[in-house]
Amino acid sequence: MPKIKTHKATAKRFKYSKRGKLLRTKVGKSHLRRRKSKRVKRMFDEMHEVTAPGDIKRVRRLAPYLKKSR
Repeated sequence: MPKIKTHKATAKRFKYSKRGKLLRTKVGKSHLRRRKSKRVKRMFDEMHEVTAPGDIKRVRRLAPYLKKSR
């Protein structure tokens, strides 16, 4: 059985928490930040939990070797 290739963009955007929850980054943090408030820019640094079961299944398929915990 050959190894499964990891989708690199998915591996960069998601990670697992210590308790095993899948976390995601927010979109829109790379450009057009001058007009955003400080509060909004601070919120981009937070990781948010992925709650939809279909999304969790998709991320597992795209990044099968993503670290569960460190």
